[in-house]
Amino acid sequence: MTPELKERIDHLVKQNKILVFMKGTKLMPQCGFSNNVVQILNTLGVPFETVDVLADYEIRQGIKEYSNWPTIPQVYINGEFVGGSDVLIEQYQKGELQQIVEVALAS
Repeated sequence: MTPELKERIDHLVKQNKILVFMKGTKLMPQCGFSNNVVQILNTLGVPFETVDVLADYEIRQGIKEYSNWPTIPQVYINGEFVGGSDVLIEQYQKGELQQIVEVALAS
């Protein structure tokens, strides 16, 4: 990953309390896993931003290296990598995600 790409991803992650790198947008998810994440965050009623990795090949490849996580979607909350679709589903079902989100939005 180039230093410029790392800086670009750093900036995106830090400027958004909740950010999802996904296939498509929150209005038009382009895969089931991305849609799962959007639906969970919408259910929680929290503001979040998305980055469409299909529209930017550098980001699509670079985000995997940045997080050391091989799949998309990837969710960042308060600048920290949380996980992908499966992790979010599990945290949501346990009631943990709501707490993480509340803390992030309060800070």
